[in-house]
Amino acid sequence: MKFLEIGDNPIVHLKPTGDMPEAVHELVPRQVRAINAALAARRPLLVRGEPGIGKSQLARAAAKRLGRAFVTHTVDARTESRDLLWQFDAVARLAEAQLLGATRGQCASADRPTSTSGSKKQAIKSLKRHLAIERFLRPRALWWAFDWESALDQAGHLDVQSPPQPDGGDPAQGCVVLIDEIDKAEADVPNGLLEALGAGCFQPQGSTRQVTAKGTPPLVIITTNEERSLPDAFIRRCLVLHLCLPTDPKRLADLLIARGRVHFGRNVSANVLKRAAEMLVADRETARGNHWLPLPGQAEYLDLVRAVVFSASDAKEQEALLESVAEFVLKKHTDAFRTLPDEETA
Repeated sequence: MKFLEIGDNPIVHLKPTGDMPEAVHELVPRQVRAINAALAARRPLLVRGEPGIGKSQLARAAAKRLGRAFVTHTVDARTESRDLLWQFDAVARLAEAQLLGATRGQCASADRPTSTSGSKKQAIKSLKRHLAIERFLRPRALWWAFDWESALDQAGHLDVQSPPQPDGGDPAQGCVVLIDEIDKAEADVPNGLLEALGAGCFQPQGSTRQVTAKGTPPLVIITTNEERSLPDAFIRRCLVLHLCLPTDPKRLADLLIARGRVHFGRNVSANVLKRAAEMLVADRETARGNHWLPLPGQAEYLDLVRAVVFSASDAKEQEALLESVAEFVLKKHTDAFRTLPDEETA
């Protein structure tokens, strides 16, 4: 099994996805040690920390550095534990049944019932086989991580593509699975996840075949924004990495400036990075004093710098833009707008 090397270049460049620009993640030694420990112990790595600190990006950076395929599932309040394994596509099954009914069973495929296919009993049997639940199961994150080939075969029934790999991950090297924001789900979701990981297999609804983990065990990285307490039994069976920003203002500013240099290089001046960091630190302290959560952090700092970098190329223009743009990036809480000018006079 391949592990990360602390001596390697910590900067990992990640390809653009969707409307998001190219991202950069710095794999610091502490993160590398946590990932390697999770790999060796074959336990999920629970990453805790405030929003925007880089929890999700850490998983993708680890996948690229390890050369593994990257599979992700973002949890919401409606997520059930089985959604991490498979999903029954009832809509596709209903559409198929309606299509068969509309054509009176006349289909291009030889195994589908037709008006001349034999007895009524044979036609019904063929129809049941074609509409079997097993044919309409979509592989989800852990299915891909356990057995990529069987997931690919299953996805073919529904013309579903395999998870995209913009960073060039190879499923033959194993998978990194990101279960994002698990604190949004009910307690049965983390418990169900650990049950499947512990057993190394699961049985999809209506399937005659069991999905069993093959090859390199997956690295499962789970993130939480601490919106809801997680079950003690779940936490006990994970390794935990806490990501946090420095509480000392100077150390925080230095960290933000360093991250800014990594992300934007020569496209931004030192003065812009410094001034943006000062603004972020000041607004963060104000938010902390007023108990406004979440606190502005690394994500807001990078958004602020990115906004001025891509709006102006001249350093002086960028510095001038900081003050006007900061209002929209940093002052996100309702009470924060009490100190802003009226719309009519701004």
